[in-house]
Amino acid sequence: MIRAVLSATLLSLLAQSASAVECETLEHAATPYTICEVDAVQETLELFLYDEDDTVLGHFFTIDRNLAASGKKLSFAMNAGMYHEDRAPVGHYVEDGRELMRVIENAGPGNFGLLPNGIFCLRDGRADVFETSKYVSDAPQCTDATQSGPMLVIDGALHPRFLPDGTSKYIRNGVGTSADGQRVVFAISDKPVNFYDFAVLFRDVLKTPNALYFDGNISRIYAPALNRNDFGFRLGPIVGVVSETN
Repeated sequence: MIRAVLSATLLSLLAQSASAVECETLEHAATPYTICEVDAVQETLELFLYDEDDTVLGHFFTIDRNLAASGKKLSFAMNAGMYHEDRAPVGHYVEDGRELMRVIENAGPGNFGLLPNGIFCLRDGRADVFETSKYVSDAPQCTDATQSGPMLVIDGALHPRFLPDGTSKYIRNGVGTSADGQRVVFAISDKPVNFYDFAVLFRDVLKTPNALYFDGNISRIYAPALNRNDFGFRLGPIVGVVSETN
């Protein structure tokens, strides 16, 4: 009996110390996806773009190497928003409380300008996807924020411009959040997918009432739990979970 109680206590302690980043693969509408879910209460989500010398970080391994100097590491990462050729963000960008780019509210060319677009906002113990006009009106105090577009899901509804038979298909990635901001779900398609099916994944399978498209074609993920580390040319904004090395 004592041994059983001790075993139960040990399992409980191990569960509490385990990472709250859970990654898996699944299939929806004949498309395979890699999904990583983060508990924003337990885990530390941050945005990364430049190092202390204002040099673009650009790669998961560069961020991980910089974190190692302070006894930390990346437990998960993904590209997190559209950027210009010099890797500067196209839209609103805040890192560690410092605004590097203002909010872009007007429509424009490309996917970013396909309104409504949105902003992924990180605050202490929570993360939220805001439609851009709501973000402006609510003015949340985000520690980190990145603007991208289009929105995939807006208060439970799909973006009005998405069509079930849309022919534009790419490897796509994005993020969805729960209403209370505690559950953050990142997804990347492992085959080309259109916007409609990608948005349905977030609404109907991942059950996130608000979701934002990060990018397509250049989409990459770092998920050590699945032994996955996508390589390629330098990225712009990157979102990651930071944890202690030990």
